[in-house]
Amino acid sequence: MGGSEVAATPRDRLVPASGAIAALAVLGVLADYLHPFEPKAVLWLPSVLGPIVTFLAFLRTARTTTLPEPTRRFWRHLSVALALVGIGITVQAFEVLTSDDPADNHTGPVMLAFCTAGVGAIMYALFRLPLGRQSRGELLRVFLDAGTVMIAAAVFIWHYATRDALGDSDRTAVYTSLFVTVIALLAVFAVAKFVLSSHLYVNNGALRLIAAAMLIGAVGPLFRGPFEAADPYLFPDMACTPIVYFFATMAAMRQRAAGLGARRDIVAPPRRSFSLLPYLAVAAVDGLLLAVTLRRDADELAVVVAAVLTTALVVLRQLIAFRDNNRLLSELDHGATHDALTQLPNRALFHTRLQQALTGATDRPVAVALIDLDDFKEVNDTLGHEVGDLLLVGVARRLADCVRAGDTVARLGGDEFVVVLDDADPAAADLAAERMMNALRQPVYADGHELPIRASIGIADGRTGDEPSVLLRHADIAMYAAKKLAGTAYLHYEPSMAAHGTEHAHLGAELRAAITGGQLFLLYQPIVSLDDGRVLGCEALVRWAHPARGTLAPDAFIPVAERTGLIVPLGRWVMRTAFAQLAEWIAAYGEPAPGVLNVNVSARDLREPGFADEVGALLRGYGLAPDRIVLEITETMALEPGQPVTNLHRLRALGVRVSLDDFGTGHSTLTLLHDCPIDEIKLDRSFTQAQVDGRPPVAAAVIHLAQALGLHAVAEGVETAEQAEQLLALGYTAAQGYYFARPMPAEKFGELLREPTSLTPVPQWQMTG
Repeated sequence: MGGSEVAATPRDRLVPASGAIAALAVLGVLADYLHPFEPKAVLWLPSVLGPIVTFLAFLRTARTTTLPEPTRRFWRHLSVALALVGIGITVQAFEVLTSDDPADNHTGPVMLAFCTAGVGAIMYALFRLPLGRQSRGELLRVFLDAGTVMIAAAVFIWHYATRDALGDSDRTAVYTSLFVTVIALLAVFAVAKFVLSSHLYVNNGALRLIAAAMLIGAVGPLFRGPFEAADPYLFPDMACTPIVYFFATMAAMRQRAAGLGARRDIVAPPRRSFSLLPYLAVAAVDGLLLAVTLRRDADELAVVVAAVLTTALVVLRQLIAFRDNNRLLSELDHGATHDALTQLPNRALFHTRLQQALTGATDRPVAVALIDLDDFKEVNDTLGHEVGDLLLVGVARRLADCVRAGDTVARLGGDEFVVVLDDADPAAADLAAERMMNALRQPVYADGHELPIRASIGIADGRTGDEPSVLLRHADIAMYAAKKLAGTAYLHYEPSMAAHGTEHAHLGAELRAAITGGQLFLLYQPIVSLDDGRVLGCEALVRWAHPARGTLAPDAFIPVAERTGLIVPLGRWVMRTAFAQLAEWIAAYGEPAPGVLNVNVSARDLREPGFADEVGALLRGYGLAPDRIVLEITETMALEPGQPVTNLHRLRALGVRVSLDDFGTGHSTLTLLHDCPIDEIKLDRSFTQAQVDGRPPVAAAVIHLAQALGLHAVAEGVETAEQAEQLLALGYTAAQGYYFARPMPAEKFGELLREPTSLTPVPQWQMTG
């Protein structure tokens, strides 16, 4: 954050100067009250010098460029108001000092005009400030509370000032007093309304100081009687006015310091469901009522005391209820803006913070770092969601500990985290990325497991004024580029990366059209009997006839389908097309038709609550026996609890068979084979082709497990006669692979069914013999 923290609390001589003037005024008035002295001009001097110092403070704040324009405008208006009030007070001092009867001149027309104009300028400044968006109920609450404060102020002004003024024989004095009362009440209402409203552009501390200054200015004149009794030339304004200037000077400096601080964005303060201000007003009126009633009879006093106590108890009860409600509201607000698991800001708060950083008052660099955990899904699938959650919590703590106080670490969802690096150029972003990488290189220990972390970090460098969505998209592109590097790594976004990201986005858009536009087609690979080579079934494999890139294999577009959500409609198309083809073969060839049809399903399919019902509807629609359909899943899908397991049980209840594809490549365990609702395992091609001392030991172990558990076993990836013979010797009865046949179109597969024959190739020596 550098030197901005020092600048946030500027050493300024205006506050000490204003404080010294106020202290001298209080000491002078106190001394004169105890023992009147001359000349009286000394007592008026602080009231004349005070506004000059405060005016300079207001002007400096209004010219602070790091403050937003509405804030600077507010302090400009207050500067004008202060100048008018200062002139009015100076005129009052002159009239009092040059008059033989000071009581008749302390509110002369000139002084009254300037002070009224000053109060009007203050009210205008308050009403011009944007107060944020509020509902009708909130506005009604604010006006009711402000009205309560205004009525309480009216009671005090009536009791201590207006009541006596109305008995004056001079009608001008009466009208002047009434005019001053009305202006004072309007000023009280304006200040109360502003204090009680949600505000965006005035520092809370500065606002409280302004309110205190207005309160002192309004209450001070109420004690004119005791002062005039001690000395006709002594007014409480002589002490109160410099104190008002002192509080106003501190408010201006507090606002200026906030503008020079490290966080230069505008953050809306949380709305308060209640304010103590109207309750303090009620308490003040009750106190005045008790003071007045003490001079009456005992019966009336008892009634008043009971009424005041009842009011106090009701107010206390309300305050307790408000406190409880505030606590609940705070919890709800926190839950709405923070991730429940990691307690980091969530996606919504992240976007707010990023928007604030990019709309600051000054031009400065802003970087966004997007972090993705590369191996999280494997941890989640193999060790369970509880361990995965502990890993996320550990990562969140490490990321939060290695960034600056002004930065924001958020969880976007899943295993994606993001950091807003405010006021960070590329070099500073590099340092932050290095800290994050070092923090993530150490494993996380969760529930007895040592979990290594591999993360990819993409950084987008921007400046104030940039679009948040563009910056986040650039960080996402850089993050996926970093995934191609070994280990935990980070990359800054470069325009050349956008071509690859745009290519993926364009491919996703093309895939959407391909699903409905007839560009997809299925190939069918036979599953054969190892002993005689006859066709037992087939596996449906999707291909894409791309108009520009030619035929695309699944690994070229399935990842795009998963990222864009198109995997679900793609899976539905594959099942619908494959089921229709099987029904056609059965109708055309009868018994020689494939006994089973294997179709791959995605993890997203199994997470859909209605997936089993959709499969059942397709079976009924095409008139297929459920036991002729084998749905292939992966081990990680079988381990995922919740809806996937529910769907698997419902599919088997329909009669559909489930096959565990690529068996042996993940974290296969006896528990998985025992607990997972499966009927078949497909030995992965890596074990089919492995040779150790002339024997494939993993393939042998798998077939023994399958036989012990009553599971059908199919060997994938058979490419040679030796592999086929060894698998048959081990006990495998079914296999598929290039040795028997490559995936083929439905028409060619139909030829195999039309003229049934063995797919086991004839050895070369037999052909030549």
